[in-house]
Amino acid sequence: MPAKPTATEEDAAKALAAATTLAEALPFIQRYDGEAVLIKYGGHAMGDPELSRMFARDVALLKQVGLRPIVVHGGGPQIGAMLKRLNIESEFVDGHRVTDQATVEIAEMVLAGSINKAIVADITAAGGAAVGLSGKDGGLITARKAHRARKDPSSHIEKALDLGFVGEPERVDASVLDAVMGAGLIPIIAPIGLGADGQTYNINADTAAGAIAAAIGAKRLLLLSDVDGVLDAGGALIREITVGGAEALIASGAANGGMIPKLETCIKAVGEGVEAAVILDGRRPHAVLLELFTQLGAGTLMEAGRA
Repeated sequence: MPAKPTATEEDAAKALAAATTLAEALPFIQRYDGEAVLIKYGGHAMGDPELSRMFARDVALLKQVGLRPIVVHGGGPQIGAMLKRLNIESEFVDGHRVTDQATVEIAEMVLAGSINKAIVADITAAGGAAVGLSGKDGGLITARKAHRARKDPSSHIEKALDLGFVGEPERVDASVLDAVMGAGLIPIIAPIGLGADGQTYNINADTAAGAIAAAIGAKRLLLLSDVDGVLDAGGALIREITVGGAEALIASGAANGGMIPKLETCIKAVGEGVEAAVILDGRRPHAVLLELFTQLGAGTLMEAGRA
């Protein structure tokens, strides 16, 4: 065994702080012992190598201390970059990418290919054991075509929107994940689903994460994004929000763009058995650990049973 290094007073203070942090985390670790935690990983944090490695270490740590982590990842910026390289135009409606046949093929290539395997590799390097999946594998996600409507601001008449091959989960087969996690592996899931018609559908990663969290009875659903959480009119973080409060933000237009599917996902998830859902900033170092293992938390919390 190598000799212990000589410690300065500063080193001793840092060591004590680390030990104190571990001791204070114990009640939270006990709370989540054996529980499934679904993490939607996305945003620009995925493009930062150091943040990616940090996220991977945090996921490996969750598994090591007894949680059952599952990661569903997005990849909007990466898909957008590939489409731009191929000179394919993108259109967004209420935070959803309109997806034609060419776009869904690129989305599947990027999501189930390079991004998925990079996350698996990072977790493996951190000492975890991860396996990459898409919603197609084992019939994990059966998808259907998503239908959306937009209300005309002047006439207030709703108009149907065709988002192309954008899908939404129709059924999630939890037994696929039970088998993977039963083997001691961490599932890393690309949000691509297969329809009953044999068509491939690109599913919003937040929506896919919420459906999977409900299907497996997750204790927590964490949606990592590029914002601190849900913000009020003054730009301050709303630390806790009710279902009614979230619905009001959407109806008033205060929530817009990509925040709409996030809030809708949280509302649906807590209504279908997930104990709580959180929207938090994935660019913040150790955001997942701060949310799960500290009293302060790290984002906007929505709990089941609070209307």
